[in-house]
Amino acid sequence: MTPRRSATTLALAALAGLLLAAATAGAAPPRERPKVLCIGFDGMDPQLLDHFRADGSMPNFDALIARGDYRNLGTAIPPQSPVAWSNFITGMDPGGHGIFDFIHRNPATLTPYLSAAQAMEPQRWWKVGPWKFPRDEGHVENLRDGVAFWQLLDRAGVEATVFKVPANFPPVECEAHTLSGMGTPDILGTYGIYSYFTEDLAEEVELSGGRHVPVAVRDGRVWGELVGPVNSYRAGDPEARLPFEAVVDREHGSALFDVDGERFLLEQGEWSDWVTLRFRLVPALKSVRGVCRFYLKEVSPTFKLYVTPVNLDPAAPEMPISTPADWSRELAAALGPFYTQGLPDDTKALEEGAFDDDDYVSQSTLVFEEREQQLRHELDRFAAQKDGFLFFYFNSPDQTCHTFWRNMDHESPRHDTEAERHEQRIRDVYRNCDRALGLALEHVDDETLVLVLSDHGFAPYHRSFHVNRWLLDRGYLALQPGVEARDVTYLSGIDWNRTRAYAIGINGLYLNLRGREEGGIVDPGAEREALLQELVAALESTTDPVTGQLAVKYAYRTDEVYHGPHAAEAPDIVLGYHRGFRGSNESALGEVPDATFADNMMKWSGDHCMAADEVPGIIISSRRIDKTDPSLLDLAPTFLSLFGIAPLPEMVGSPLFAGGR
Repeated sequence: MTPRRSATTLALAALAGLLLAAATAGAAPPRERPKVLCIGFDGMDPQLLDHFRADGSMPNFDALIARGDYRNLGTAIPPQSPVAWSNFITGMDPGGHGIFDFIHRNPATLTPYLSAAQAMEPQRWWKVGPWKFPRDEGHVENLRDGVAFWQLLDRAGVEATVFKVPANFPPVECEAHTLSGMGTPDILGTYGIYSYFTEDLAEEVELSGGRHVPVAVRDGRVWGELVGPVNSYRAGDPEARLPFEAVVDREHGSALFDVDGERFLLEQGEWSDWVTLRFRLVPALKSVRGVCRFYLKEVSPTFKLYVTPVNLDPAAPEMPISTPADWSRELAAALGPFYTQGLPDDTKALEEGAFDDDDYVSQSTLVFEEREQQLRHELDRFAAQKDGFLFFYFNSPDQTCHTFWRNMDHESPRHDTEAERHEQRIRDVYRNCDRALGLALEHVDDETLVLVLSDHGFAPYHRSFHVNRWLLDRGYLALQPGVEARDVTYLSGIDWNRTRAYAIGINGLYLNLRGREEGGIVDPGAEREALLQELVAALESTTDPVTGQLAVKYAYRTDEVYHGPHAAEAPDIVLGYHRGFRGSNESALGEVPDATFADNMMKWSGDHCMAADEVPGIIISSRRIDKTDPSLLDLAPTFLSLFGIAPLPEMVGSPLFAGGR
């Protein structure tokens, strides 16, 4: 029985209530649900961040850290962006979501394929003279498995926006606002093919990242063609092409362009606005729209013109890039056309000579400024919400560290006089990121939880390790009679009857396992176990004869580090390199070069495809983090728990904050 309260007690309680009401008059009621802002800076490195904080370059990062917490963030094995962001999205490691590398292989055919998504063309056609029309529909499939955390937020009624997170093309079905990021193709279905028109060439050159096309200025005019998608409506599936013309004024350093009826004038060194292209596949019936930008690199003495990859037009995308499907159209209506290509900074143009360092800085600056405008737009919308979740992604630290590490690294094989001109470019990009964070902090109140993170860090990439050459020299891999090592491409020319192990992908090494690979010869029991132990020991003791350093820090056995239904499909070993080393592009494509090690002479001079503990990411929070060793796997469970949603049983990580909220 509750004791009776005295009149004095009741009076004091009433007075306390009045005082509390007066103290809180006009205050907003507490939120039933939280408000969470998460900004992802791909590839932001803790060592670089600490260095730039020390010289005063990162005041907004300093302010957020002072409010809350800053830790290293454990990355994925291997620390490749599609793998790491898939960990972030699903809360599972590659054994659960099935993304192990940029490049996978089909064990039945031993042919490589891109891991993130695949497009299926229509299989049946009506044929009418030179034309053909599909009788069924093609589709694009996202190959990442698992439930994205925002799908669970959406099902629970949380207003969520996920802007350009990697490894989400095509975007998974939900009512949340999502825009696909890394993995989104250009209009050709590739990761980005630019066009470069120049008087310096005698014949066209097809490179991995672009087309270098010879042109001639005649009577003050130049003509060219932009390549569009394959026209599958015509017999033979020819490429759709769109001509353009320019009137060139060498004296004044300018050119007047006419592209698909749109006219614009460019000065030498100037970028156009976005230009909308219409590739007409079937007259009056079917067109495909794309957008691109023109960069008049030089007029005199030599005409040089760069054109970006033709991006999917966000106002009329030919493939799904957003949820709801019309959200990209809404964004385009509000902001104008924008890069939809997954990684817009054109590193290939830099590597292949269409750009010099100045050109790349110019283009990557445009990309960042466009993304910053989009951030402002999303922050304005987020500020009007009572609660909810916003994730926003920047790619610039990653792409700039890949290509400009050599500029600040005097030990890089590619550090030269050109590099010295942009020695501070990485610092400049970090400062831009700090400015973007400052913009975000201006748009949120003190109750909003702010998280800043990166999927991995960065390290120098000085020396390449040719894994397949190492396997060949040690008798684990054999070539067919008469095949020279230099002739092997995409694993062709390998004698599978005598090969026990092979490499494909940036970090992957596979056993030629009986019952899994076509023509496998390694028994899956004791023989497999003995071979794995032998390879791990040999790889981790391999020394570069030039530097005297060990190359492989860890040869991770995936049966020990992966969990879930896709673990059996993974490489048997993932190579984790010491700083300074990385698996070569040649081995990633199933080639067998002439030597085991080589200097990295590419402008692609920084990397993160190394041992996970060599390149951790960062996490910064506006409140204290309770977990002692946070990793990417913890983010999905954290977001869910903040909104009172139980993480899925298959999620490997756990929430960063004690008590969920």
